[in-house]
Amino acid sequence: MRASLTISVLSLALACSACTGRDAANDTTVPTTATATTTEAVTPPAMSTMVPASPTTPAAPATVAAPAAPGGVMPAEGAITFAGFGPAHWGASEEQVRQAWGKDMEGAPSEPNGCFYLFPEPRTDAGYRFAFMIESSKFNRIDVRTPDIAAPGGGKVGMDKAELHRLYPGLAEQRDKYDEHALNLRGTDPQGGPGVVVFDVDASGKATEWRIGVPPQVDYVEGCS
Repeated sequence: MRASLTISVLSLALACSACTGRDAANDTTVPTTATATTTEAVTPPAMSTMVPASPTTPAAPATVAAPAAPGGVMPAEGAITFAGFGPAHWGASEEQVRQAWGKDMEGAPSEPNGCFYLFPEPRTDAGYRFAFMIESSKFNRIDVRTPDIAAPGGGKVGMDKAELHRLYPGLAEQRDKYDEHALNLRGTDPQGGPGVVVFDVDASGKATEWRIGVPPQVDYVEGCS
């Protein structure tokens, strides 16, 4: 009887041991395989294709001198008006006239507030082609002796009296101070300004020179002499 009980106990112990082994085997956790992280390719920001704006080139000072001609630099077309020379109007200072021309000029007063001319360079052996009159420190007149420069309205050296009258209706004729056969044709600003243009016409009826400015300087027959 005791031997039978002992065998029963041993059998029960072995059965429990087997159950425990099965349970341990079933409880073994298989490590979860790590899911690979999907790497998304990030496109770098595109570089700007805009070309930086070029620095603005400073504007050159405004002048009214045209490119050099065979006889020298000439005023730009339309620079001489009944109001003056470009931005330098009648009454402007010497410095303002020099700035308006923008190139070298010679001339200086012989006395304070005296009358003198500014002559654009170079001057030829035949004398000046055109000049700016200054009196009492103010710009008052322009003298022109070359056919290359037109007066406002179109008059030029070399034109005859009849052609000038067509261009400037109402021109007043005056006898020249020194030549009774010559004339001074005097016209006023059609816009009503103070400017006056005067054409000197010789005995053959051709314009030899002209001047434009304001009285009384525009009527000085001898210029600054």
